[in-house]
Amino acid sequence: MNSAVVRNIRDELKRNADEATRISGLRFFKEEVRIYGIKSAGVRKIAKRYYKEVTTADKAEIFRLCEELWRSGYMEESFIACEWSYLMRKDYEREDFPVFERWVTMYVTNWASCDTLCNHSVGAFIEMYPEYIKELKRWALSENRWVRRASAVSLIIPAKAGKFLADIFEIADILLTDRDDLVQKGYGWMLKAASHAHEREVFDYVMKNKETMPRTALRYAIEKMPKELKAATMERGAANGRRLLFT
Repeated sequence: MNSAVVRNIRDELKRNADEATRISGLRFFKEEVRIYGIKSAGVRKIAKRYYKEVTTADKAEIFRLCEELWRSGYMEESFIACEWSYLMRKDYEREDFPVFERWVTMYVTNWASCDTLCNHSVGAFIEMYPEYIKELKRWALSENRWVRRASAVSLIIPAKAGKFLADIFEIADILLTDRDDLVQKGYGWMLKAASHAHEREVFDYVMKNKETMPRTALRYAIEKMPKELKAATMERGAANGRRLLFT
């Protein structure tokens, strides 16, 4: 299979691009991003329609097409690559991990692409092959902010199902004092997801670390907890003299 399908996708994305949508989308990012200007629902429709054209190809070829989409730097193309890779999840093998790691390391440049890839494709891979959680802990030590965020958001879906709690706390420990706000939001989100099934354990973790946990991460972690548990975390100690406020 050649890259004609990718060219056709790009032509369709350009035809459907809307300048008002593009400008509106840019407001969600502090970093520079490349956007055609198509709403997520429209991108998913395009992804699913063109996926029917590539299903006869083997996984390696589909991954190659995904990488071609990633290389463009356009967010909508990255979403299509994420959709295609997730649709192949039943065929994941252990040997696929370096592919996902390369995409995270080389092509992810914003939180939306990071979360779309990691919540679904990487998360599904980890559920199939949980021994690779050790690689997420290695990601948490990366100098690349997106790789660090990926280490946490890859566990969002398993965390909601009550899985991997000890590993979630270990990754949170590594990221605990990270100074990047998007990494803080990522691991705070991971803790919030874990609180669905392990509310008391996550609350105890937050209480133990609230003096050093950045406010952003703490707010995310306790967002879904009952008011009385939130209230117990509101007072910050004398170590930093700050109060956590809820709006």
